[in-house]
Amino acid sequence: MSSETQLLPFRSLDDYIALPRVEGLALSPDGNQVVLTVATLARDATSYERALWSVPADGSGVPTRLTRSAKGESGVSFTASGDILFVSGRPDASAEKDTEAAQLWVLPAVGGEARAVTRLAGGVSGIAAVATESNSIVIAADLVSSADGLEADAEARKKRKDKKVAAILHESYPVRYWDHDLGPAEPHLLSLDLSDLTETLTPARPAPDAGAPTPYPPHLPRPRDLTPKPGRSADTAGQALTPDGRTLIASLRRPEQRSGRFVIVSIDVETGRRTTLFDVESVDFEVPAVSHDGRRIAFVRAEFSTPSGPADQELWVADIDGGNATRIADGWDRWPSSLVFDADDRALIVTADHDGRGPVFRVPLDGGAPTRLTTDDFSYTNVAVDTATGDLVALRSSWVTPPHPVRICRDGAIVTLTTPATLPEVPGSITEVETLAEDGARVRGWLLLPDGASAEHPAPLLLWIHGGPLNSWNAWSWRWNPALAVARGYAVLLPDPALSTGYGLDFIARGWNAWGARPYTDLLSITDAAEARADIDESKTAAMGGSFGGYMANWVAGHTDRFRAIVSHASLWALDQFNGTTDNSWYWQSIFSPQGMIDSSPHHAVRDIVTPMLVIHGGHDYRVPIGESLRLWSELAEHHAEPDGSTRHKFLYFPDENHWVLGAQHAVVWYETVFAFLDQHVHGQEWKRPELLA
Repeated sequence: MSSETQLLPFRSLDDYIALPRVEGLALSPDGNQVVLTVATLARDATSYERALWSVPADGSGVPTRLTRSAKGESGVSFTASGDILFVSGRPDASAEKDTEAAQLWVLPAVGGEARAVTRLAGGVSGIAAVATESNSIVIAADLVSSADGLEADAEARKKRKDKKVAAILHESYPVRYWDHDLGPAEPHLLSLDLSDLTETLTPARPAPDAGAPTPYPPHLPRPRDLTPKPGRSADTAGQALTPDGRTLIASLRRPEQRSGRFVIVSIDVETGRRTTLFDVESVDFEVPAVSHDGRRIAFVRAEFSTPSGPADQELWVADIDGGNATRIADGWDRWPSSLVFDADDRALIVTADHDGRGPVFRVPLDGGAPTRLTTDDFSYTNVAVDTATGDLVALRSSWVTPPHPVRICRDGAIVTLTTPATLPEVPGSITEVETLAEDGARVRGWLLLPDGASAEHPAPLLLWIHGGPLNSWNAWSWRWNPALAVARGYAVLLPDPALSTGYGLDFIARGWNAWGARPYTDLLSITDAAEARADIDESKTAAMGGSFGGYMANWVAGHTDRFRAIVSHASLWALDQFNGTTDNSWYWQSIFSPQGMIDSSPHHAVRDIVTPMLVIHGGHDYRVPIGESLRLWSELAEHHAEPDGSTRHKFLYFPDENHWVLGAQHAVVWYETVFAFLDQHVHGQEWKRPELLA
C-alpha cells in the first residue's frame, strides 16, 4: 500500500470520523459466537449509530448483522439459553406510545425479531449481571427518590415533565458526576426472571381508571427492586450473580459525609435480604466476580490513598459467604483493570497496565506467581472465558491498531476474528524510547514517526501528555488519536512519567503529592531523549494534553519556554478553586496535603508564561469544571494581553460538550483548531480559522 493511500483515513478528518468502531464484545455460553457492538457514523455525520454483529468465535466465517436501530444498541449479554440481551432506545411496537427511554431487549437464539423486556418510565441504564444457569438477570435503572414503585415513578416523572420542572433538591453530597447532574432519580438494581416473559407482543390494553397511574405492562416480567430507597448507596463498583441466579454479589457505595467507600454485600434475589461481606473503614472493595461453580468470589481491595503516598490495589478471593478471605499475588504491584475466573476456577484471568501495554495475566488462587498470557505490544479489554476450551476472547488494540476481536488460545496462539470494522492502515511507524530520570528511574514512552522522517528530513515533535494521572499510554483511543498528527508530518511522543500505571507502586509514588516535580522533569527528560534522535527536529516542538495532561501542559507553560506552542484541554489550573468545584472534591483533598496542593498549582506561574497557548474546554465537564479554563483565560489576558486586548493565546469553548468532546463534528472542529494552532506556531504558517468557527 502506498504512503499516500495509507494517509487517507487519517489525513482527512471527515474520513477519520467515518471509520467504523468496535466498542464491545460478548461471548455466547457455548463459546461458538461472539457478538460485537459496532458504531458507525450516522447519515448526517453528526452522531454514531450502534448495531450488533455476530462473528464466529474460532476466526472463521463472515460477520452477520443482528440489529439495526437509529438509536443504537449497547450493553450486550447472553442469557443461559443463548438469547441475546441488549439495551436500546429503539421504538417498541407493543407500547402505547414511543418514548426516548432506553429499555432492555431480547433477541431469541432460535431466531425472530427482538422484543422489549422492560418498559420503565426512566429507562434501563445497563445490564448489571446475568446468571449462567438460570433465567435470572439484574439490570440497573434510575427511579425517582420519592417513588415507592414503578407506577409511582412513572407518575412522578410525568408531573415534572408536564410542569416543565427541572429543579433538583439535594440533601447529600455529591450533586453531579462527570458530565451529568445527579437526581432527582437514584440508581437501583432490579432483578428480572425472564422465564416470566410471555409470547404476547401486543397485549390488549384495558382502559385505565380515570386519574389512576398507568399499570406496569402485565405481559412483561415485573422488575423487583433489590435496593429500595438507596440514596446514592446503589452506585456500584461492579456486581455478579451466582450461576443459579439466587444471589447477587455487589460492590455498593456506603455514603460518608462528602465521601464514601465501596463495600461488598450479598443480596438474596428472592427475598432482597442483604448481608454485608466486606466492610472496612477507609478501604474500597470493588469489581467482585463469582466463580463458575458458584462457590467463591474474587475482588479488588484498595485502601484509601493519603498525601503520604498511593495505596496498592490487591487481589483477594473468598468463599461465597465471605469466609476464608485470602490475598493472592501478594507483592504483585500491578493494578487490575478487570478480572474473571478461569475456566477451571483455579485461577483468575486479569488485565493490568504493564510497561506501556495492557496484557492478560493468569493469577493462580493457590498463591503462585502471576503468569503473563499475552506478550505482544497490545492492550486487552472485554476479556471473556470459553468454559468449554479454556480459551479467551477479547478486544485488543495498540497505538497503531484500533480495537478488534481476537481469540487467545490455551496454547498461547492468538487468532484474529472477523469483524465488520475493517482495520485501517495507520500512517508512519512506532518505536519505544526511554531514558533515565534525575533520580535514576527508567522513564519510557511510545514515539510515532511519520513516513520519511530522517536526518535529512527531521520531523517536528509533539509531546502528548496523558490524562489520569493514574493512567498509561497503552491502547488505541478514538478521541485522542496521535495518528492524525502523524499523518500531518508530526512525530508524536507518548510518554509515561511519574504517576503512570504499569510500572509499580514506587513509580507512582515518585510523583505523589507533587505533580509539578518529577512528573514534569520526567517529561522533559524523555523529550530530551526524543529530540536527540537525528530524525527529530528539536527546533520545532510543541506540547499538549487533556485533563491531567492539560494540567501538565499548564505547568509546562509556566516553567519552560522550550516549546513553540502548548495546547491545554480540560485542564486543572488553580487547585484551590478546583478541589471544591469538581464532582468529587473529597478525593482530591484527600490525596494532597495543604502545602502539596499549593506547591502543585500551575496558576502561580501565570506571569512566567511566554509560549502561545490554545485553551479548550467543554461546558458540561463536571470532573474539571469550566471555571478552570475561565480563570486561566482571564489570567492570561490579565498578564499577557496587548493594550488593545488582543492576544496570541486562543480559547476554544464547547458549551454542550463534556470532558472529552464526543460529538462527531465537534471532534472535527477540535482537531482542525489544534492543527491550525500548531501549524501557525510550529511551522510559522498563517493562522487559518476553521470554517465552522468563522
